Amino acid sequence: MKSFSKGLRLLFLTPLFILGSSQNLLFAQIAIKADTVFTVSGPKLIGGVVLVNKGKIEAVGSANSIKIPASYKVLTAKVVTPGLIDAHSVVGLAGIYNTPHDQDQLELSDAIQPELRAVDAYNGREALVDWVRSFGITTLHTGHAPGALASGQTIIVKTLNGSTENAVIDSGFAVAMTLGSLVGQNFKKPGTRAKGIAMLRTELIKAREYGKKMLEKDASKRPARDLKLEVFNDLLNGKFRALITVHKANDILTAIRLANEFGFKLILDGCAEAPLVLNEIKASGSHVILHATMVRTGGEAKSASMETASKLKAAGIKFAIQSGYETYVPKTRVVLYEAGLTLSNGLGFEDALRSITLSAAEILGLQSRLGSIEKGKDADLVLFDGDPFEYTSHVCTVIINGEITNQTCK
Repeated sequence: MKSFSKGLRLLFLTPLFILGSSQNLLFAQIAIKADTVFTVSGPKLIGGVVLVNKGKIEAVGSANSIKIPASYKVLTAKVVTPGLIDAHSVVGLAGIYNTPHDQDQLELSDAIQPELRAVDAYNGREALVDWVRSFGITTLHTGHAPGALASGQTIIVKTLNGSTENAVIDSGFAVAMTLGSLVGQNFKKPGTRAKGIAMLRTELIKAREYGKKMLEKDASKRPARDLKLEVFNDLLNGKFRALITVHKANDILTAIRLANEFGFKLILDGCAEAPLVLNEIKASGSHVILHATMVRTGGEAKSASMETASKLKAAGIKFAIQSGYETYVPKTRVVLYEAGLTLSNGLGFEDALRSITLSAAEILGLQSRLGSIEKGKDADLVLFDGDPFEYTSHVCTVIINGEITNQTCK
């Protein structure tokens, strides 16, 4: 009877242990010893140690100041950085095969569809998610692509393989919008820039009135729910940001003008001609998610430059670098390489690293959890066998929420 009871207890306890193991290894205890630890929020540590416990960074410091408990799994690396953040992508909606069945990033039935939710289309098991994670990207701000006046809502996810629910950090961060000639290439209306802004302004005014009517105490006086106006009203009330893709200087100024008129929170995206209007961007207080450094310089991105990141830095404008989106292959780039190329174009090493870690986290409002190696933050870490921006270096290990998700180097 005693042995039966003991077996019964084990039977019930075993699933609990498995559950704890599968949910991001909440009880994993890891020590990382590295020649260099780039904390990003502070000075780099030569001969550093990072302790990970229960999915969080437990401690970080010099090897002399941190004692590694005997029970911790020890990993070694030349360099450790925070998990990399892709500040704007379509990964998870756009797939690796680039065929119609895995391309959900842009709905072409209407130029204004803010009600479309990326969380309803994101595929956490998409092979492209695994691929970008292998380069150290642990967090994606992803969703609907540029090309519509309002193409839908974006989400922020960890690059964990599996269900969307386990990966999502923010299920509705921004409304993705586009100004400029690209919209006219995809839709019959608008045909011109002025018409596009008039269409957006009309919907925003409707949304403001809709929001007022929805506050009526008498429910019978409230209008029927309108998902489009509901999302725009939430934008006006600060629940969403507006992520507006603009490349030409006049479109950048129009986006700022529209944000000032309606009072919504603006993130400028793309910004090939940002150097022409640096003072205006700075005065607006807007942050910039800059185009991929190696973006093809054609169309409205004709003036894109590899030096723009350094110019934004010099002007005191907060920016992050993105992998971006293009309508043909490759639709997804790697922010590690995009940031690396800024080093030979005027940006320093630590600023380049910051553009795909802490600055990206700050723009996404996640600096308390992500972007730097600090006690209490999510244990999202990347281990390299050399300089992260050196082409011959490799990502050896990727850790997300304290779980070792990739380990290729010995």
